[in-house]
Amino acid sequence: MSGVGKDRLDVFPSRMNMMVMRGRLKGAQKGHSLLKKKADALTMRFRQILAKIIDTKMLMGEVMKDAAFSLAEAKFIIGDVNQIVLQNVTKAQTKVRFKKDNVAGVSLPVFEHYADGSDTYELAGLSRGGQQVSKLKKNYGKAVELLVDLASLQTAFITLDEVIKITNRRVNAIEHVIIPRIENTLSYIISELDEREREEFYRLKKIQEKKKIIREKAEQRAAAMRAQGEYKEPANLLEEEHDSDLLFET
Repeated sequence: MSGVGKDRLDVFPSRMNMMVMRGRLKGAQKGHSLLKKKADALTMRFRQILAKIIDTKMLMGEVMKDAAFSLAEAKFIIGDVNQIVLQNVTKAQTKVRFKKDNVAGVSLPVFEHYADGSDTYELAGLSRGGQQVSKLKKNYGKAVELLVDLASLQTAFITLDEVIKITNRRVNAIEHVIIPRIENTLSYIISELDEREREEFYRLKKIQEKKKIIREKAEQRAAAMRAQGEYKEPANLLEEEHDSDLLFET
């Protein structure tokens, strides 16, 4: 038996282990197929999220630019309203809820924005600059909603990136390490079993040859003894023999 190689498992070459290795090979191939499909599904979702992030960031730039201009216009007409708003804020109108999305067995966090309560400053700007204040609230409300969407996309993007890396490492490990090692082990077991069968066949052949030689020698000795008249045929156990009667004297 050859030494244990690094590219195969250390198992005893037997038919039972051969069946075990075939089962493990089948399981590894099935696992590789499933992980490959999972990696493909995650990669597809990853690209979709990446496209949404790019679109959202481009839209975010436009919205923030409009919001900044709206704030500048409102300050020009009304004055500085930051301190007034900060002092009167008691409850957030836009809130965020957390959900989970399942993609190929991976839970992705999803953030959703929703409005809670009425507008606290719905009468703001009645004295002057009402149109600018409404525009300012609308633009910054849209900016907050986009920030929530962007945060959700970025979180899902980072989560998917880590999961895809782990899944691809597992796929590569199964494809390039586990499956070749099992295949090499299976080839080693089959070759060893074949070698044993050849050795057994050779051994049986040598035994038959020796028996033939012994039988030929016995036949030659029997023929020589017949020629000299010293050979006595062995008794046949199947033939009926009658022993002579024994007489007992009284």
